[in-house]
Amino acid sequence: MNNLVILGSSGSIGQNALWVVDQFPEELNIYGLAVGSNIHALTSQIEKYHPRVVCIVDDKAARAFRSDAARLGVELLSGQDGLESISSAPEVDTVLNAIVGFAGLRSTLAAARAGKRIALANKESMVAGGELVNGALHDGGGEIIPVDSEHSAIFQCLKAGRGEDVKRLILTSSGGPFRNYPLEKFAEITVEQALDHPTWKMGRKITIDSATLMNKGLEIIEAANIFAVPSEKIDVVIHPQSIVHSMVEFIDGSIVAQISRPDMRLPIEYALFYPERRGITAADLDFRAGFSLEFEPPDEAKFASLRLARHALRAGGTAPAIFNGANEAAVEAFLSRRIPFQDIFNAVDDALNRARIIESCSVEAITQADQYSRNSVRQFVLARSV
Repeated sequence: MNNLVILGSSGSIGQNALWVVDQFPEELNIYGLAVGSNIHALTSQIEKYHPRVVCIVDDKAARAFRSDAARLGVELLSGQDGLESISSAPEVDTVLNAIVGFAGLRSTLAAARAGKRIALANKESMVAGGELVNGALHDGGGEIIPVDSEHSAIFQCLKAGRGEDVKRLILTSSGGPFRNYPLEKFAEITVEQALDHPTWKMGRKITIDSATLMNKGLEIIEAANIFAVPSEKIDVVIHPQSIVHSMVEFIDGSIVAQISRPDMRLPIEYALFYPERRGITAADLDFRAGFSLEFEPPDEAKFASLRLARHALRAGGTAPAIFNGANEAAVEAFLSRRIPFQDIFNAVDDALNRARIIESCSVEAITQADQYSRNSVRQFVLARSV
């Protein structure tokens, strides 16, 4: 029996993970669940899965839930300390980290130090703290199996050859809703338009990242840190159908691709059961019906995110944490309608240009860089409003 903790159990990845658990109740046991503040969803999940322990990150929501936790017979933890505790509990085998943003880093580090399998859907852990996480994995004996569809695909494709024979990693992108949108109209893009993703149904922050292609920038840095591949060997290609989830090219010119319909339950199932696979109720691709696959290069003149990500990766040290934190703050500002869409790129660029990069990373240095980047974006937003 695999004792599983799901961090972010009320979000889309968490709910898909629970769907997978439902298919294999004799193999997967929910030991713990964690949410930000959604106590309504958590209550339903406790009643169904009977975890031993739960964590609510928001302290106010945790206090409000204390009597319910006692009634439901579940141990209640709270805050970042609670996330670290639930992620490193001795009884836990696998931690699925689906927390959104920088807030997921400490949980990943705790699970890595404790030698857990980490089914990682929190890309920001490897973006902001990749060096630290890799060190913790080495010291603690843990492992990461990526859940992001692109990195899960790369992970699977790499099994086809030796690491020294890899020529490049090719990350695919749907292109988001503005793939064919003219740059001169970016100033008119509304929040509602940016949240209307053509392929995936995700949370608000991740959906905006897909619209700006910041998700691909983050994924370049994540791939470099997970697979130990330099940025010049990582390419991005636009693939609107979202059927080819990513590819690996080897030195002989062979390209291996992972292909499936867009369904996050597939990489979740793979991460939880690796190296085995399980059959799940997911629609197969019908090659008899026929379909087309399109590929094109991204327009980096419109989407500066890729250039900014590569700049942060080359700069190293705390630069990726600044890139990530500035993007999170800029997305929040856009969603609250305080800046226009194109200023997401400008705010991140401004933060990277102003920052003092520290080469030697620590949790403290990364946290300070994250806080600096958010303050930088706040100043950028204020200056724009004057």
